[in-house]
Amino acid sequence: MNNFDFIIIGGGSAGCVLADKLSACGNYQICLLEAGPKDKHWSIHMPIAVTELMKDKVLNWQFNSEPEATQNNRKIFNPRGRTLGGSSSINAMLYVRGQKEDYDHWAALGNEGWAFDDVLPYFKSTQHQERGADEFHGVNGPLNVADSSSKPPIHDSFISSAQQAGFPFNNDFNGKYQEGIGYYQVTQINGQRCSAAKAFLTPNLNRSNLTVITDAQVQKLLIDENKVATGVCYKTKEKYQNIFANKEVLLSAGAFNSPQLMMLSGIGPKNELAKHTITLVHELAGVGQNLQDHPDTVIVTHHKRDDLLAIRPKAAWWLFKQALKYFPLSLNKESPERRRSGILTSAVAESGGFIKSKPTLSRPDLQLHFIPAAFDDHGRDLKVLLNYGISIHTCLLRPKSRGSVTLYGNNASLHPKISLNMLAHEDDQKAMIQAVKIARSILSKPPLSENNGKEIFPGDGIQSDESILEFVKNKANTIYHPVGTCKMGNDDMAVVDSHLKVHGIKQLRVIDASIMPTLISGNTNAPTIMIAAKIADVILSDHS
Repeated sequence: MNNFDFIIIGGGSAGCVLADKLSACGNYQICLLEAGPKDKHWSIHMPIAVTELMKDKVLNWQFNSEPEATQNNRKIFNPRGRTLGGSSSINAMLYVRGQKEDYDHWAALGNEGWAFDDVLPYFKSTQHQERGADEFHGVNGPLNVADSSSKPPIHDSFISSAQQAGFPFNNDFNGKYQEGIGYYQVTQINGQRCSAAKAFLTPNLNRSNLTVITDAQVQKLLIDENKVATGVCYKTKEKYQNIFANKEVLLSAGAFNSPQLMMLSGIGPKNELAKHTITLVHELAGVGQNLQDHPDTVIVTHHKRDDLLAIRPKAAWWLFKQALKYFPLSLNKESPERRRSGILTSAVAESGGFIKSKPTLSRPDLQLHFIPAAFDDHGRDLKVLLNYGISIHTCLLRPKSRGSVTLYGNNASLHPKISLNMLAHEDDQKAMIQAVKIARSILSKPPLSENNGKEIFPGDGIQSDESILEFVKNKANTIYHPVGTCKMGNDDMAVVDSHLKVHGIKQLRVIDASIMPTLISGNTNAPTIMIAAKIADVILSDHS
């Protein structure tokens, strides 16, 4: 079969939601194309294996940026999911929506229907909140949202020290107020990852009107002479195949791959396409521009407790005992003891919070993630993990710096050319200096301070603002929240309208985090799911 009503490109968070909602009525034939394999590997489903997924070359695109002039010419690692579920299958599973003001700002920019009161119903309808329903939370949705089944005592110590440093406690970052320190909720069910694939796709694979094709690398969009998107050319193994959409092509490949695919198809900045001898189909200057991500740095210190994640003999014995909680010995499947718990259910960063870098601010501008391990290079530096230690990630929520996604060539097998340009804006530099100072202030307070040893990063010799900034330039990374490269709006750099239709191309929408005009204040997975659910209703209404 090569004719469908809707073709969805990308089986990530947005693609899985679209596949569910568009196929549910049974009136349309849906095809979902995913570049990676099925989501069967054990490391996807055991939460603690998120550290292994950082190194996986099959399930993770493992993009790297260009050498970044603003960060001492370092290439910055950008992991992205390459399997059903996309990045929701390899992320740290934190369920965060951002702040009310983020969405109200989108609406103020001219994007009608995207204020917080407009999007809240979609946050609620897509989730099953284990704590129960209230003004801000829903139940009986596909995505399970739970309290963590793994809470090593060191997280309580972090929360107490943060309170000692003057930051309030918050039991729900997705409630009325985001500000405060506490435990994150996670997208897990029974101690296992609840990815977008597991929530929205897997239960519906038996629908006769839903076709899912994995290991399918899309080469380009098919656009006719009237600028109508008619289908897709994709490659499986060494075979090329064209399939056609009677109604719409829905591009949900993410903030890096969606603009790349548009440019490969002749839609984008004229000069960029000319560099790679790509025939211009439609000029859209904003494709690939406006890239935003949360700059993040990690403060690491030795710590005297031994119930921490470390490559040490005592830690190995502790991990073995923790594994017994994940693989219960009870043979009674209905027994409460069957519920998985312990460190193997860990999202690694169970606690953290949202705080103000300055008390005069109206809302939080920094996010913290606390990790019960000595952590460096995305967890890939095993030498640092030889130490018993603790780490505090500090990231800037609304950076002013902007980057871009362009091309290395006109071949879809090449990675997108990523230029993050983080820390280019002086205000971002000042905020990150302050973030380091705040993390240190938390570490200096009891009970953490009672067991802390020597600081590993930045190190005791790094104290002046100038030396802290140099540390940030040498060590800062992203926290894996790229957005904005096909932004929603009506200005000259906008790529899609408020219904996410591509300006100037018929029957083509972009539906993923790339459409965010500005970065939301927190993790981006839940907002991406919301975006897809909202636009699925728009699509169904348009074609009813």
